[in-house]
Amino acid sequence: MNKPFLKLFIYFIIISVAVLYWVGCDTQKSGVESTSPQVTSFTKLSADDPVVKDVMSIQNKHTVDLMRDKNIVGTATGILPDGRVGILIFLNEGSSTPKGMKTLSSIPKEFDGVPVYTEVTGPIKALKTTVSHKAKQTPPIQLGTSGGWRYDLANGYCCGGTLGSLVQKGSTQYILSNYHVFMGDAVAGGNGRYAQAGDPVIQPGLIDVSCNANNAQNVGTLEGTRSLPSSNVDAALAQVISGMVRTDGSILEVGTISKNTVAAYVGQKVKKSGRTSGLTRTTVYALNATISVQYDDECAGNVYFTKTFTGQIVFKGGRFIQAGDSGSLAVENVTTNPRAVGLCFAGSSLYGFGNPINEVLNYFGASMVGQ
Repeated sequence: MNKPFLKLFIYFIIISVAVLYWVGCDTQKSGVESTSPQVTSFTKLSADDPVVKDVMSIQNKHTVDLMRDKNIVGTATGILPDGRVGILIFLNEGSSTPKGMKTLSSIPKEFDGVPVYTEVTGPIKALKTTVSHKAKQTPPIQLGTSGGWRYDLANGYCCGGTLGSLVQKGSTQYILSNYHVFMGDAVAGGNGRYAQAGDPVIQPGLIDVSCNANNAQNVGTLEGTRSLPSSNVDAALAQVISGMVRTDGSILEVGTISKNTVAAYVGQKVKKSGRTSGLTRTTVYALNATISVQYDDECAGNVYFTKTFTGQIVFKGGRFIQAGDSGSLAVENVTTNPRAVGLCFAGSSLYGFGNPINEVLNYFGASMVGQ
C-alpha cells in the first residue's frame, strides 16, 4: 500500500468517527465552533491538512496532462461521495463525447493511489446577464448590488454584474468586482470603445436600466488595472466617488463585514449577496481547483481568450452564483461581521467558483474595509 493511499485510508476512518460526533452536535448555533478535535478535523478540511496537501500534490502532478483533454474543464481536491478525500474532475460533456475527446471510461479511477471522481458540469463561464433584480439606490449605496462599466453595451446588448465589496489602498477606498464586469471590454468592436482608467462605474448596471446609462448613477471610476489574461485572479477596482458609497462597506442583506479574511476549507458555510440571486448560502465543496474559463472581448462579443485558473475555490450548487452575480463577495455564513472568503467570478450548472480573497487583495496591495 503506497503512502498517499495509506494516509487516505486512515483519514477516512477519522472522518467516519467525526461524522457520528457531528450528528450529535446538530443543535450548535451557526458560526460557533466546537473545540473537539474530531469535529475540527471534519469541518475544517483545509489546504493546510497533511492529507489534503498530499492529494493536492497528486492532483497538480496530473492536471496539466488532464487539461489537454478538451472535454475536461477543471480539476479540484475535495471529499468524494463515499467520504474519501480525492481528485474531482469536471467534464464539459458526458458519455456522448465529441470525436477525439476522452470518454468517461477513459479517465482512471485513481492516480497514484488517490481516488478520482468525475462530474459533468458543462462549460465554466464568466457570468453576465440581461436579467434584472436590483433597483437604483439612494446614495450612499450599499454593495452586493447591480453595477458595472457605464459603456458596457455592444452588438445590440448591454451587460453588467455585481459591485461586490469595499477595499482600500492607503486611505483611498475602492469598489471591488471582477475584471470581466469592469474591464472586460477590450476591443473597440461593437461600441467603438474599450474600458480604460477613469471611465465611470454606475449603479445599477446597464442591464437594469434598459441599457440607458442616464437612468443610473456614477458611483466610481475605473482604477484601470487589467488582471486578465496575465494574472490568476478575475478582479478589478473602481475608486469610490465621494458620498456615493457607504464608507463602512456595508453589503445588502449581509451588513458590515470584518476587516479580516479567512481561508476557505471544505464544508465551510458561506453566503454572498449578488445582483441576480440576492442573498444565497452554500458550502465550500472543494479546494485547489484548476479550471478553464471562457471570456468574451466585449458585451455579447466573441470568445476573446480562455483562461486557466489554478488554486480556486469551488462552491456547491450552480444556483449559488448565477449570471450577473459575478463580482460578489463570498463571506462566512455568520450573522455579525463575517470574514471574506472569496471573490465570485464564474459558474457552471453544478458549481460556483471564486478567487481566494487573499490572492485578490495581494494582487492589488489592498485590504478589506470592515469592522
